Amino acid sequence: MPRRKIRVTGAPKAPLRAALAALRAGLGLPEDFPPQARAEAERAAKAPALPSYDATDIPFFTLDPPASTDLDQATHLSRQGTGYRVRYAIADVPAFVVPGGALDAEAHRRVNTLYFPDEKIPLHPTVLSEGAASLLPDQVRPAVLWTIDLDADGRTVAVDVRRALVRSRAKLDYAHVQKEIDARTAEEPVALLREIGEARERQESERGGISLNVPEQEITEQDHTYVLRYRAPLPVEGWNAQLSLLTGTVAADLMLAYGTGVLRTLPAAPDGAVARLHRTATALHIDWPHHVSYAALIRTLDPHDTHHAAFLQECTTLLRGAGYTVFRDGVLPAITTHSAVAAPYTHCTAPLRRLADRYAAEICLAAVAGDAPPDWVLAALDTLPRRMADGSRIAGTVERECVDIVEAALLRDRVGDVFEGCVVDVDEHRPTVGTVQVDAPAVIGRIEGDRLPLGERLRVRLSRAEPGTTKILFVPA
Repeated sequence: MPRRKIRVTGAPKAPLRAALAALRAGLGLPEDFPPQARAEAERAAKAPALPSYDATDIPFFTLDPPASTDLDQATHLSRQGTGYRVRYAIADVPAFVVPGGALDAEAHRRVNTLYFPDEKIPLHPTVLSEGAASLLPDQVRPAVLWTIDLDADGRTVAVDVRRALVRSRAKLDYAHVQKEIDARTAEEPVALLREIGEARERQESERGGISLNVPEQEITEQDHTYVLRYRAPLPVEGWNAQLSLLTGTVAADLMLAYGTGVLRTLPAAPDGAVARLHRTATALHIDWPHHVSYAALIRTLDPHDTHHAAFLQECTTLLRGAGYTVFRDGVLPAITTHSAVAAPYTHCTAPLRRLADRYAAEICLAAVAGDAPPDWVLAALDTLPRRMADGSRIAGTVERECVDIVEAALLRDRVGDVFEGCVVDVDEHRPTVGTVQVDAPAVIGRIEGDRLPLGERLRVRLSRAEPGTTKILFVPA
C-alpha cells in the first residue's frame, strides 16, 4: 500500500541536510551493518542456496524508477486461452539469509528499509539488496516464482508458487514503458500491463477496494529558496501495482486455506478519521457531498491537480491502523481482510525491503507443496506482529518528521506571511491547539489560538518555521 513519498532534488541547503542527518541520529538509526552481518552477506552473495527448477528461459523484465537497484520483482505476462498468465518472480531472500545468523538478527532489528528525502537505510546490506539478491538484468537469480492464471475479466482461476532460477532480460522504467504502451509499440509481455492492470482495477472497484494514486512530493531549490511540486504517478505505475496486489491477495487466500499464515489487516477507518478527511477536503476546495462514498470520491480525483494531490497525500492517514495478524493450526483470526483492498491480503512481494514478506512467502511455498512450514518460520510467527509494529512505528515517525522538516524548509523564508486555510483537527484535551490545512502551498501544520473554528475557513499567519529546530506553527491572523 502507498506511503507518502518526498524527494529533494538538487543540492539541499545545509539546514535541510543537517536536519535530516540530526533526525537519523536522534532516532538512533544504524549508519552501517555490524561486521559479522556484513561478512555473512558477502559470503552469501558468493554462494547462495540455489533451487533446482530452472525458469531462466522465461523473458522476465523489471519495472521500477530509473535509479532503483534493489529490484524485488520481475514480471512476465502472456495470454492463456481467453485469459492471461501472470508470472511474478520475487527475490528469494532466504537463499542468502541463514535463520538465526547475524544477518538475520540485524534484519529483525531493522524490520524495514527506511526512506528519507535524501537517502535510505536498507534492510539488508547493499551487496545483497542491490547486488546478488536483486533481480538485476542479465543475471541468474534465485526467486520465488508465482504463476497466476486469470480469466478474461481478471479473476484468478489457478495459482502456483515454487522456487526457481530466473533471469531478467530488461530493466525498464515507468516513463519509457508508458510511452511505448501509449504508442502501441510495446511487445506483448509489456503491452499486457494495460489490459491486465485495467481488468484488475475493475475487479478492485467491484469489490469496493481503493488504490491511492499518491503523488510524489518534490521539493526543489529555486532562486535560493525551495518550491513544492507534486509528481503525479503514471497509469502504468497503477497497473504494475495491481500485479503486486494480485499476488498479495492470492497469497493470503492460500494461507487461509492452509490454516497458517501472516496477513496484512486493516479495520474500517473510524468515523473521526473520515470526518477529519472531510474537513481537509473542504480546506482544499474539493467538493465531497455526504452521499458520495470515500471510494467513489477517490476515483474522481486528478493527481495532476495540486489540491487533489495534497488531498491524496492526506488519504494515507486512513491506512495507519494497518497491522500484521498471524494465525496457525487452522484457527483463523477475527479479522482477515484489509479494508482498503476489500479482501484478505498479505505482504509478500518486497522481501528485500520488508521483513514480513519472506515469512509469508515461505508459508505459501509450504502450502502449495503440502509440507509443514520450516521450523524457523513457526518459531518467529508469534513475535512477528509486534516486531513489524515496532518497525512500522519507526517508519511512521520518519515519514512524519521528514514531512515536518521539508515543510519547514519550504516555508522558512515566509515567517510572518498570511495564508488561507481551514482547521481540520482540534486537540480535545487542549482546544487551543489544532491542525490547519493551508491552501497554497498545500501544507499541514500546527495552529495555536483561542476558539479554533473546526472545519471553517480562516486566515492564518506563519509564526515559525525552522527545519530541524522547530516545526511549522501558525496562529489565526
